[in-house]
Amino acid sequence: MNRYPIWKYILILLVLTFGVLYTVPNFFGESPAVQISSAKATVKVDQSMLTRVDEVLKSAGITADGVQFDVTGNQGSVRARFHDTDTQFRAKSLLEKALNTDPADPTYIVAFNLLPNTPQWLQSMRALPMYLGLDLRGGVHFLMQVDTKAVVNKRMQGLQVSVRTLLRDKNVRHAGISRNGDQIVVLFRDEDTRKKARDVLESQLGELALQDAAEGADLKLIGSFRPEALRTTVEDAVQQNISTLHKRVNELGVAEPIIQRQGADRIVVQLPGVQDVSRAKDIIGRTATLEVRMVDESVMRGTEETAAVPLGSELFKIGKGAPVVLYKEPIITGEYISSASASFDQNQQPAVSIDLNGDGGRRMRDATRSKIGKSMAIVLFEKNKGEVLTVATIRDELGSRFQITGMGSAEAANDLSLLLRAGSLAAPMEIIEESTIGPQLGAENIQKGFNSTLYGFAAIAIFMIVYYHLFGFFSVFALAVNLMLLIAVLSVMQATLTLPGMAAIAFTLGMAIDANVLINERIREELRNGNSPQAAIATGFDRAWATILDSNVTTMIAGLALLIFGSGAIRGFAVVHCIGILTSIFSAVFVSRGVANLWYGRKKRLASVSIGQVWKPNA
Repeated sequence: MNRYPIWKYILILLVLTFGVLYTVPNFFGESPAVQISSAKATVKVDQSMLTRVDEVLKSAGITADGVQFDVTGNQGSVRARFHDTDTQFRAKSLLEKALNTDPADPTYIVAFNLLPNTPQWLQSMRALPMYLGLDLRGGVHFLMQVDTKAVVNKRMQGLQVSVRTLLRDKNVRHAGISRNGDQIVVLFRDEDTRKKARDVLESQLGELALQDAAEGADLKLIGSFRPEALRTTVEDAVQQNISTLHKRVNELGVAEPIIQRQGADRIVVQLPGVQDVSRAKDIIGRTATLEVRMVDESVMRGTEETAAVPLGSELFKIGKGAPVVLYKEPIITGEYISSASASFDQNQQPAVSIDLNGDGGRRMRDATRSKIGKSMAIVLFEKNKGEVLTVATIRDELGSRFQITGMGSAEAANDLSLLLRAGSLAAPMEIIEESTIGPQLGAENIQKGFNSTLYGFAAIAIFMIVYYHLFGFFSVFALAVNLMLLIAVLSVMQATLTLPGMAAIAFTLGMAIDANVLINERIREELRNGNSPQAAIATGFDRAWATILDSNVTTMIAGLALLIFGSGAIRGFAVVHCIGILTSIFSAVFVSRGVANLWYGRKKRLASVSIGQVWKPNA
């Protein structure tokens, strides 16, 4: 009656082993470290940097506890661990000088970091500690506002070019196109031409609302943004900025950054573990702008650095194909690139396929139609400094889709496509609020959260053991298993633990013990009704199950509602709360009964059970 089959005990043992292995890493702590990552989008950190860092440290007599190479996203970084912060500071200063020949234009970023002390054999099993949020670890918080006026102005400039191109392609003559604030004004000499232009523009540019006007002998066609198109433009710009910030911050290896929208035109950026505000500003400001330019072939190749640069052209000394002289006027910029992917050309050699939007395709066709056989270059601008990504020869008239060949390797094609996809900020942003939470305050929050959980667990344990005796001990053991499994699951998910998350853990303990109280009271009820101890244990667990399931399902519904409709800290609380409900059901019913069966199930003639005072009606 009260005997578990052996496979259930094996399952419990496996779950307990899983819980121990993935909970333990959270107690090893962290060591001071420095992280070396690329400061330029075209420079990659690879395995060779390990040897270089090791040689620099050894030459200065600095001993590192370990140097490792990590890959975050598509970017590699090298991290060196040290015994104390004094050595960490010395190593950072030394590596910055050794790796960057030009301090004004650094090639590599050497930043402070913290690395977990988890043993390597646990790390090989992906047993890693949870990330700590800004309120626990400390870090930098920014609130940034997107310049929506610049978004509209930039889009209106593009529409003005599109209107001019469309009317030219359809042979519709006009008397001039100009901007008047957020309006595009087109002048005509006669009504028929204006009507023809209206038909062309309405069919191609749906975001423009057109209206007729007149000024003396001139007839006007005024185009302005439709309200829904304006909202969409601003929405897309904010989302593109968020996406770009994610790419740039993630490439620098900041653990679990929080980049999310707040309101219509604001973005919150939180960088846990970063204490240097100026460095943080530099990280989030690392956004690239792409331009496609024609090569100025009036300067003979090979003489670029000695020859006079013609007016309207510019010399680029850095990058693949450099030095090269390019015209200052770009054909297209990164905003016209809709997608870029690594592919293969007709000779099965690595290439990059680029898709342009409608305006970009028209500009590219116009620019390359008469320049077959000439060269063009793609230039990446970071911090107002240009770097040539590639110089290619135009083999045919290019349109909305074309390939860049001669990449040399699939890895080079992947890297270039990543840079092209990363794009640039859709609109400038201004930091309107910034704050730094020190690590000492974070440590204090951790200690308070840990103490609240510990004292809450101890109070529950004392009450359960005093009131329910041995069955109270079974309940406390199941509660400990629940807490361990909850932390293990959060660690496997690599969740970010915040103060609301710690509150959810403490709250889960109070909710979880409720199931054990129901079980114990059901067993007491069966004993009061005169059932034998073995029958009381079996019936008590069976009858409590339905009530436990009902109560946890209703609580889960509330947790899911918080998860779906909440945001920020509320979602963090809801995630921990929902996972805690699932682990509490398993531990309260499955583990608790397994322990009770293991203790009492082997006794054939059981006279009594240790479950506290059983009050009978005739007592």
